[in-house]
Amino acid sequence: MLPHARGDGDAVRRADEFAELAKSAGAQVLERITARIDQPNPRFYLGSGKADEVAARVKALEADLVLVDHALTPVQERNLEKHVGARVVDRTGLILDIFAQRARSHEGKLEVELAQLKHLATRLVRGWTHLERQRGGAIGLRGPGETQLETDRRLLGERVKLLTRRIEKVHVQREQQRRARLRNTVPRVALVGYTNAGKSTLFNALTAGSVYAADQLFATLDPTVRRIEGLSCGPAVLADTVGFIRELPHDLVAAFRATLAEARDADLLLHVSDAADPERDRLIEVVNGVLEEIGAAGVPQLHVFNKIDLTDLPPRLERAGDGRPERVWISAATGAGLDLLRQALGERLGGARVRAELRLPPRAGRLRARLIALGAVARERHAEDGGWLLELDAPQAVLTPLLGDGSAEDARLLRGVLGS
Repeated sequence: MLPHARGDGDAVRRADEFAELAKSAGAQVLERITARIDQPNPRFYLGSGKADEVAARVKALEADLVLVDHALTPVQERNLEKHVGARVVDRTGLILDIFAQRARSHEGKLEVELAQLKHLATRLVRGWTHLERQRGGAIGLRGPGETQLETDRRLLGERVKLLTRRIEKVHVQREQQRRARLRNTVPRVALVGYTNAGKSTLFNALTAGSVYAADQLFATLDPTVRRIEGLSCGPAVLADTVGFIRELPHDLVAAFRATLAEARDADLLLHVSDAADPERDRLIEVVNGVLEEIGAAGVPQLHVFNKIDLTDLPPRLERAGDGRPERVWISAATGAGLDLLRQALGERLGGARVRAELRLPPRAGRLRARLIALGAVARERHAEDGGWLLELDAPQAVLTPLLGDGSAEDARLLRGVLGS
């Protein structure tokens, strides 16, 4: 395999992580070859001398696959395959392959296939001579002619359109379910974090669930939702989401809208980190970057530092300056600190929803329509002046953006119930 190394302190971590990705995909790692690349070679991405070294090692080890820890252009991938005499897969292709193996739901399979086809669309030219042969000329095949490559591209494009339509249909159904959940008084919590931080183990510990958990990257792909009982604020709903990773392919981020929507629509995010990982602060930044990309940067977070059983750290609850729980140190595997986490969840979720009555004048019809569309109205009555009396029950994170996205009068009306 061939991980890309930058020559800085991050190189070892990247190489180890990429090796774990390879193992998660089912590959046997025979050897690592690192390369410092200041300026990519347009032909191979790596230099010609390093390409010769890889080719020699592939032959000596009788390897049939070379994995590159970087996104390659179709030309670079094709040239490198010819040069080393083995199939070459870049970082994006490897992650797509893992996702294809792990997706279980109908929606997840559709989204993975769509992302794979978009990736494949740029890689149809692979040096196979039959792709350049013209159809036509023979009896029954006369006509303007079409290369096999053009046929493949056309068929691929049709499949992409079909998958897009199917996924959009599923997304409409998801949106209807999401609005129904917004009208539910049960707070919603989503687990997010870098892959292999222990989210699924924590999910099982909090919900007595049976989500697959393993010491490997992307062990869980499809979102799973369960209730949490025994919190001081009452029951809550907890969703386990796909783990994040640096340089996650954009096609996958775009494709897994339904999975990631569990984070975007939550009242609270449990941001799980590996307390034993020396790079945890940097990985927290990676996760926050992905959250910003999917539109979930504004959702309140409670940081959970997991795996303290691998350290000398005791379980503890840390609070912010205003007294709110901010960080909890736990071990999902041993159960240490889970009582503190439940306490923190109860406190944070107790104030996460807005339950208040809002009186709207007749001229505030637009604000009323927006509140209904967000699923924030639990009950509505007509007022004597022709306006409305709305009983609001919704996450504060859903209502707060309306303060800056409407008229000054709408903002004034909402501040009365939001307390801001």
